[in-house]
Amino acid sequence: MNSKFLGTGVALVTPFNADLSIDRDALTNIVNYNIDNGTDYLVICGTTAESATLTKEEKKEVTAIISEANNGRLPLVLGIGGNNTTTVIDEIKNTDLSGIDAILSVAPYYSKPTQEGIYQHFKAISAVCPINIILYNVPGRTSKNIEAETTIRLANDFENIIGVKEAGNSMSQYYELIKNKPEDFLIISGDDDLALGVVLAGGAGVISVIGQGFPKEFSEMIRLGLKGEAKEAFKLHFKLIDVIGLIFEENNPAGIKGVFEALNLCRDTVRLPLVPASNALKSKIATFVENH
Repeated sequence: MNSKFLGTGVALVTPFNADLSIDRDALTNIVNYNIDNGTDYLVICGTTAESATLTKEEKKEVTAIISEANNGRLPLVLGIGGNNTTTVIDEIKNTDLSGIDAILSVAPYYSKPTQEGIYQHFKAISAVCPINIILYNVPGRTSKNIEAETTIRLANDFENIIGVKEAGNSMSQYYELIKNKPEDFLIISGDDDLALGVVLAGGAGVISVIGQGFPKEFSEMIRLGLKGEAKEAFKLHFKLIDVIGLIFEENNPAGIKGVFEALNLCRDTVRLPLVPASNALKSKIATFVENH
């Protein structure tokens, strides 16, 4: 099994200055905060990074900042995906993947392909990608579920497709994947609220949003879950469950940036069409952080 992706990965935010430029210092501090507190690997330019509003040049900048701050300490996963298969292939071919351990590639969104279309999309990506691929199923954003049967088919057919970040918020689909997956294929939770249950059922861990705000407790919870120590793990789960609900109450990443603002790690600034968390929500988040 690809042990470097066992445990807690975090989908890093992109901190912005007041003028909406990338806040290099804040991003560096967030990387170090996570490494120092037990996070197992870092995910660059995912949804939480507001990658939809980053230019190609900014994505390169974000990747360089994180890579420099990480300095080889943790494995790195880079988000490269989309609904134009040819464009995704071109991006893979034209991206410097040295120092990157895998790409995270989202299911094609908006176009609503059939399951065969999804299969052929990832088959084409697999053929050109020189490093490992983690599929990303998030039907709440793409409007199309990668059905468990399709994921297992891809897992069996392509050696460099090593796992899936599953974020369908469906325990029955998690169970189907875990039950039928090849032995070394990674079922990674993309649902913070379900992550512990997924791990206890045989999942490999999580790619988390909240984990980057509370890396010490969250990564320890997942470690305990991987060891089957459910009672101790659930103590941490219940400690964090309220804030997991809070950060997704309005939009992501406004909620987690509210956490970072309360921790004095970055501003709560996001780019349109997203807006910062409301004052009422930020107050609840700040209260949680203060009493945590």
